[in-house]
Amino acid sequence: MFYNVLYPLHETYSFLNVFQYITFRAVYALVTSLVICWVVGPSFIRWLRQKQGKGQPIRHDGPQSHFKKQGTPTMGGLLILFSITLSTLLWADLTSMLVWMALLVTLGYGLIGWFDDYLKLRKQNSDGLSGRWKLLLQLLFAAIPTYVLMTMGAPVVDVPFFKIEWDLGWWYAPFIVFVLVGTSNAVNLTDGLDGLAVGPTFMVATALALVAYLAGHVHFANYLLIPYVAGAGELAVFCGAMVGACLGFLWFNSYPAQVFMGDVGALALGGALGFVACAVHQPFLLAIAGGLFVFEAVSVMVQVASFKLTGKRVFRMAPIHHHYELKGWPEPRVIVRFWIISLLLALLALSTLKLR
Repeated sequence: MFYNVLYPLHETYSFLNVFQYITFRAVYALVTSLVICWVVGPSFIRWLRQKQGKGQPIRHDGPQSHFKKQGTPTMGGLLILFSITLSTLLWADLTSMLVWMALLVTLGYGLIGWFDDYLKLRKQNSDGLSGRWKLLLQLLFAAIPTYVLMTMGAPVVDVPFFKIEWDLGWWYAPFIVFVLVGTSNAVNLTDGLDGLAVGPTFMVATALALVAYLAGHVHFANYLLIPYVAGAGELAVFCGAMVGACLGFLWFNSYPAQVFMGDVGALALGGALGFVACAVHQPFLLAIAGGLFVFEAVSVMVQVASFKLTGKRVFRMAPIHHHYELKGWPEPRVIVRFWIISLLLALLALSTLKLR
């Protein structure tokens, strides 16, 4: 909004020229969403605690150490969604279709997560929305942005390390849907410890913000041999808002958590990351930067497949972070070590931009 309202006045008031710069607006989107979380967070958490009573139900088959978290309010992801949405509307170019699609995916997947959290609270158990309905709704909210991306550019994805633009043809649409749904669920699976999911999310979002900025700049894109996407720079503003919201929420979600993100936050953040990566034709770079999310999802698939085929479990418990908890690692150690891994993977993903 600031860009659309104030930048046209820059010929009269020269200092307003600063609003043309994506980097300026991305940084202030980050700061704005961070401040929103800090200001609104305490009263919002108190309101959640009053409304929810017993808080998020704790899995009875989970680690015993988690039972002490009973009573912690959930649905904190609503604070993240509010911060991202308001900050993006303030600082992004509101004529950008990519920005509106990013918000659609984020809020749409957040709505699915909210309904799932609501059912868990109402029934006071960990069984929320059925997997079949959750998947169906995720596919539904992936349809519109997938169509938009199909109409905006060539159906190609960039292959890191090799600098190859892989033309998927008609497979491009189902591939985008797969990335959106897969990333959303992978982040949701990672959200099992205090701050475990939101920390890597802001790291991946930071990497994607840089990639979106470069992909939206024709000279940088040509120099780095990555697909040029007109208008993709505005997604850097959206990612900036996401980074700020995650950092602000982490203030309250760090161990021991005052509030849980819930599916309303995890599904939304995963969908947002997936959309930005697809919009700039970098889903494989997302798989590298978000390798921790991939690892968590794969651990669940391996565990389920192994138990069904052999009757034996590969891990003590899946997702993988619970495996290390049951091995005796304190929760903060699991969280920080996974953050370190995520940071290294994000740096590795960015390093591929210079490899030719």
